[in-house]
Amino acid sequence: MNQSCFQQGVSHELVAFPHILELSLVKNSTIQLNSFEKELVECICIFFIVEGKFEWYIDGKPYTVYPGDLAVLLPGQHIAGANGLLNIGSFYSLRLGAQTSAKALLGKWSLLHPKERNSVTHILNHNRHAPVVEVKEAHALFQCLMNELRNEEVGAQTLVNHVLDQLLIHTCRQLVRQNNSRRDFPQTFLNLEQILRKDLAHQWTVEEMAVLTGMGTTAFTEKVRSFSGFSPLNYLINIRISEAIKMLKRGELSLTEIAYATGFYSSQHFSTTFKKLTGYTPSDFRKNHQAEQNQTS
Repeated sequence: MNQSCFQQGVSHELVAFPHILELSLVKNSTIQLNSFEKELVECICIFFIVEGKFEWYIDGKPYTVYPGDLAVLLPGQHIAGANGLLNIGSFYSLRLGAQTSAKALLGKWSLLHPKERNSVTHILNHNRHAPVVEVKEAHALFQCLMNELRNEEVGAQTLVNHVLDQLLIHTCRQLVRQNNSRRDFPQTFLNLEQILRKDLAHQWTVEEMAVLTGMGTTAFTEKVRSFSGFSPLNYLINIRISEAIKMLKRGELSLTEIAYATGFYSSQHFSTTFKKLTGYTPSDFRKNHQAEQNQTS
């Protein structure tokens, strides 16, 4: 096996890039036993196929990847070759250190706006079950990364981090497009709603929600109105209120805790909005629900 490799702690070229754990071009010319056994990923791993056809298992699910295909894995996922073997061919392998934050996998090295970092994290996490996508732009980006690290010219640190951002952006866009091409728009909305409900405390913007559906803000706003009858922000408020109703019925949290957990700025903001949409204040709604429960018990 031939390999052109930069490795953290070994290659001086990576001293300025502590977030790049490894970058390599793997060229395999023979099939050897135990050459690709099951591995638990502990970082962000990106594999891009240059030549050949590879049969891999990702989290136990079989994938056949071809030139132009990219596979992205997150911490906690598993990858292995079929029968533990690495097929003949070549591919780029990139390993990036991942943040422990559930909201942002990317560190401060990324030049993306914090909201865009969050969107990248959401998209990658949501596509853990389907991590293979065609990203033809990746070949030139990997070549650029290798050349910049080898040459160490002025501006290399900025350019390398910029190219890493580009690689992640292209990957996320293709993942969203691939998902949208596989299902109709109502299913896309159900998918979006699942993501929103998992983190309602976050102050979602229209731009962030649009990114998660792979649309521009104008097209997204029009689709939301035609699908739900509401503007994007009112659509989000309805989701916040429906989740708040569930919490009020459970009776485990205070009104203030529910307000912040569902993304309202204050308990007063929560109470005003809740009454406007339901006709009850949160406290009255909880009392009525408890009274109904007592009557039926």
